[in-house]
Amino acid sequence: MTDVVPESTTVTSIRLTAPDGSPLPAARAGQYLTLRVPTTTGPAPVRSYSLSAAPDAGSYRISVKHEPHGTASGYLTTRLRPGTVLEVAAPRGEFVYAEDIGPVLFVSAGIGLTPVLSMLHELAAQGSKREVWWIHGARGPREHPLAAEAHELLTSLPDAHEHVFYSAATPEELRHAHATPGRLTKDRLLALSVPADATAYVCGPAPFMTDMRQALTDAGIDPANIHTELFGTLGAINPGLTDDPARAPHQPPGPPGTGPLVTFARSGIAVPFDADDNRSLLELADACDVPTRWSCRTGVCHTCVTPLLSGTITYSPDPLESPADGEILICCARPGTDLVLDM
Repeated sequence: MTDVVPESTTVTSIRLTAPDGSPLPAARAGQYLTLRVPTTTGPAPVRSYSLSAAPDAGSYRISVKHEPHGTASGYLTTRLRPGTVLEVAAPRGEFVYAEDIGPVLFVSAGIGLTPVLSMLHELAAQGSKREVWWIHGARGPREHPLAAEAHELLTSLPDAHEHVFYSAATPEELRHAHATPGRLTKDRLLALSVPADATAYVCGPAPFMTDMRQALTDAGIDPANIHTELFGTLGAINPGLTDDPARAPHQPPGPPGTGPLVTFARSGIAVPFDADDNRSLLELADACDVPTRWSCRTGVCHTCVTPLLSGTITYSPDPLESPADGEILICCARPGTDLVLDM
């Protein structure tokens, strides 16, 4: 770790390099890093933070919000010093910027701006000619980290639109800010008349993303072109023990697979896995409306940990840490043989 930079009253950026100066694993804009944080109280917690700048072979940057009573974020934002060596996994995550030529929307709230800021860095570095919309909501300027950086990047792009909303700013703060008073809501987003042929990247708390996805869909954007990243995680829970599902578990649409048989024991259905399908067991469960919980989908958070009653699996990608014996992470697991899952 080479640099620690306060960005606001609650957010600190951390620049990471390899101790020996060697090139870092390749990263894509929008991905995140998972760190083991060496606090002095109990086992070292593991946390994930989005890249907040364009990734390159020399360094990564993350920007961490100090959460009240947050052991890991408190250490990283107040006690970490240059020269400290941290255990960091290679970048991962599927919320990534994809090259295209049409309009692109970056919609975020709070610290959810970090992955889309990384994407904005990449566009600016490319000198992109795409129509770019930057739409962000924060409480006020003191809780709006990296605002000047984002504004500077946007001014470097030939066709950029910037819309910032402050929900709790004072009149004095608003006089010195390029922001609209009030929360970023569905109606406010619709009033912007965003282009219907855009690709959107949305990051923030779950209720915010639900509202924004609906607003973008109402604006005419194809739901397949709306990409989301949850800021925060769901509590760990055994799959199969969620609230009653809206639909009873069922066979997935389309022709039956020809691969191993996956039995969801609690749900009472058995589904042939498609041998040519790249989807995970979690995606198969989703297609069958089998109740489950998940967060990261990349083998980090362990929210989706599930008892494996019989059979063998393979992982892609490999989990950051393996679950206990007799359990698997369905978010990145695929069947190697017939399986019986306790869900």
